Amino acid sequence: MDSVTLARWQFGITTVYHFLFVPITIALSMLTAVLQTFWVRTGKDAYLRLTKFFGKLFLINFALGVVTGIVQEFQFGMNWSEYSRFVGDVFGAPLALEALLAFFLESTFIGLWIFGWDKLPKKLHLMTIYLAAIGTMVSAIFILAANSWMQNPVGTVFNNGRAEVDGLAGFGEVLTNPILLVTLPHVLASAYMVAGGLMAGIAGWHLAKINRDGERRDGDTGAYRFAVRMGAWVMLVASVFTVVTGDMQSKAMVQVQPMKMAAAEGLFETETNASFSLLTIGNLDGTEEVFAIKIPGLLSFLSGEETVQGINDLRAQYEAEGFLRNDGSQTTLQEQFASELAENYPGIDPAPIVPVAYWTFRIMITIGMLGAAIAALTLWVTRKDRLPKPSPLWTVLMFAMSLLPLFGISFGWIFTEMGRQPWIVAGVMPTMAGVSPSVSAGTVLFSMIVYTLIYGGLAVIEVWLFLKYAKAGLPDVAPPEVQKDPDAPLTFAY
Repeated sequence: MDSVTLARWQFGITTVYHFLFVPITIALSMLTAVLQTFWVRTGKDAYLRLTKFFGKLFLINFALGVVTGIVQEFQFGMNWSEYSRFVGDVFGAPLALEALLAFFLESTFIGLWIFGWDKLPKKLHLMTIYLAAIGTMVSAIFILAANSWMQNPVGTVFNNGRAEVDGLAGFGEVLTNPILLVTLPHVLASAYMVAGGLMAGIAGWHLAKINRDGERRDGDTGAYRFAVRMGAWVMLVASVFTVVTGDMQSKAMVQVQPMKMAAAEGLFETETNASFSLLTIGNLDGTEEVFAIKIPGLLSFLSGEETVQGINDLRAQYEAEGFLRNDGSQTTLQEQFASELAENYPGIDPAPIVPVAYWTFRIMITIGMLGAAIAALTLWVTRKDRLPKPSPLWTVLMFAMSLLPLFGISFGWIFTEMGRQPWIVAGVMPTMAGVSPSVSAGTVLFSMIVYTLIYGGLAVIEVWLFLKYAKAGLPDVAPPEVQKDPDAPLTFAY
């Protein structure tokens, strides 16, 4: 494999691995804050125990997420220096704001939350976890702003051989990118699906264990029932928002990246009143459909377009006119860079790997819906103070509810990034043009192997810690008392 392919593999491995921690951090922090709010308002020990229990799981996840996230930005300078040179003025600004505003907000107030249980008054201490949770969402805004610009490069001009922000108004366009405005709520909603499923799955497993042991421990049973139903409801409500925002995102995607939608549907020829593909099998060179099972008219409804462009027509359009959005327009940067693109990178196939785009899109939807169905079943099983019956099937369902949304959102990101190919910046910079020219394939391969081995070790540690403390169950805790001595040493609450 050449350096481009290896660099893509390395970035893909580290990015997907890191992203496994992101939705849990975003949503579980806020759910932990809600649990602590119930304790502050009611004084019931069950809520304090749940706060400490899920707070510990959140902190394990947060620590591993920080460690793996730091590597991401190093790769831009190591393997993708040409990309960094070309888009640094644009891409660097949201990343800098994410570090200066969001990450410092998260890290500062998580520290106060961890060590402040016996140092801060209840309500002030509660505020720290809310601010940390808000910080995770602010972080998502800036990261998604950078990624959305790669999908739809607005607010920028081509100047001095680089992409540059077109003044203050241009930066405003970057932060109000139509892709960002639909991607952000979709990512946040799916993150709450992940955290809700995780909370419900762990609590549901413990409820069945209590039922198996034949002991209705009042404190544990009531706390777990609250957690399982809270998590299941969060997951169900979030799934509705995920579907709605996903529909909005698909309509926006059709407008700026019609090829991505065509690949997601395996749609080779332009169709009016286009059908949604349940199963499409194409030929080996990805130019025509061999077999398909479709629902008539559904794709036109989902895309918001009566006529949906197909892969072959979009290929022909690109060869004749270059990269165009659905309405035939281009962003300023795409228009200004068109001649450079045609001169330096002729013969680009504008279609992504169709099977990857097609199947990741369907896997994302399918396992997300399965997770929501399990959440609905969990609410039914635990209605009216009932306890679930312990069985291998119930254990499998609880593990599935915990993991399916996480895998679903991960496949969604694989679709988003792979569906943008062959572009690293849509319609402007091909992926092959962004790699570091002085880094050899052997160097990238070596670093990829090292990173993969390290990340594999971190995965073992993460899973071991998570399972250890999840199985341990609710801790026995006493309500903290605020220390009056300001010089008393800090206490690690976990």
